[in-house]
Amino acid sequence: MIDKLEFFIALAQERHFGRAAELCGITQPTLSAAIKQLEDQLGVMLVNRGSRYQSLTPEGQRVLEWARRIVGDTRTMHEEMRAARRGLVGHIRLAAVPTTLAMVPRITGPFQEKHPEVTFSVLSTTSLKILGLLENLEIDAGLTYLENEPLGRVTSVPLQVERYHLVTAAGTPLSDRETVTWKEVGGIRLCLLTADMQNRRIINQHFAEAGVTVSPTLESNSMIVLFSHVRTGHWASIMPYNVGKSFGFHDDIRLIPIVEPDAQHTVGLVATHREPFTPLVSALLHEARILAEAQTFR
Repeated sequence: MIDKLEFFIALAQERHFGRAAELCGITQPTLSAAIKQLEDQLGVMLVNRGSRYQSLTPEGQRVLEWARRIVGDTRTMHEEMRAARRGLVGHIRLAAVPTTLAMVPRITGPFQEKHPEVTFSVLSTTSLKILGLLENLEIDAGLTYLENEPLGRVTSVPLQVERYHLVTAAGTPLSDRETVTWKEVGGIRLCLLTADMQNRRIINQHFAEAGVTVSPTLESNSMIVLFSHVRTGHWASIMPYNVGKSFGFHDDIRLIPIVEPDAQHTVGLVATHREPFTPLVSALLHEARILAEAQTFR
């Protein structure tokens, strides 16, 4: 039953029998047979399908909620028993919005010193994608914005307040200023994160409040790409101070606070709320709370 529920979760995620089978490491006929057996066991049709996958039935949507809960609880049970035998071991899957990537080592570093048998994988993605990955049990936790857009039923640990700065090369427009306004920044050549990023939606909102419409001449989902273009002197960008600082200070780069308004937005660690948490997620949340209490992150 657990295997079938995991196959069903994969099908709901991929919306395609072939891709779901590949994700599960089985053949498509095996996955199709397992879904059919699950339908027979439950006595309801779960999937609308003709020659291919179409959608979940209303019963399928409800079973999906149960499947996520049951599979999540089963994984928690396995992790607890493994931790009882061997201590904390395993793999933690993290996803982070680009502006929080510089913060990740401040969690993973101390965590791995305490628990050397735990490994990590880190994915850079959008805030909306992080919520979907959490819901589908594809990641264990995410680093994202805690305000502005709904998070759903998650446990969150605030870690840092973003304050926005103009990042520009020395000798370029506005580079000699102590502060700049959002309206002034709207008048220069910018490279910004892509529109699917919440950081970009926040920036657009502040420009709109200042009565400015901005059309950047370069967009990317990578902060490294943006910073490398800033260094050419042909573009400026808008980044949280901690992100600009993470690239190292250079005499040829200026980080200038943007005011009117002096915008602040909180980012932190989120994990799907459940009782109990898996031992790995529980330890990760504990490490995040230690970080949150550190003076430098207030």
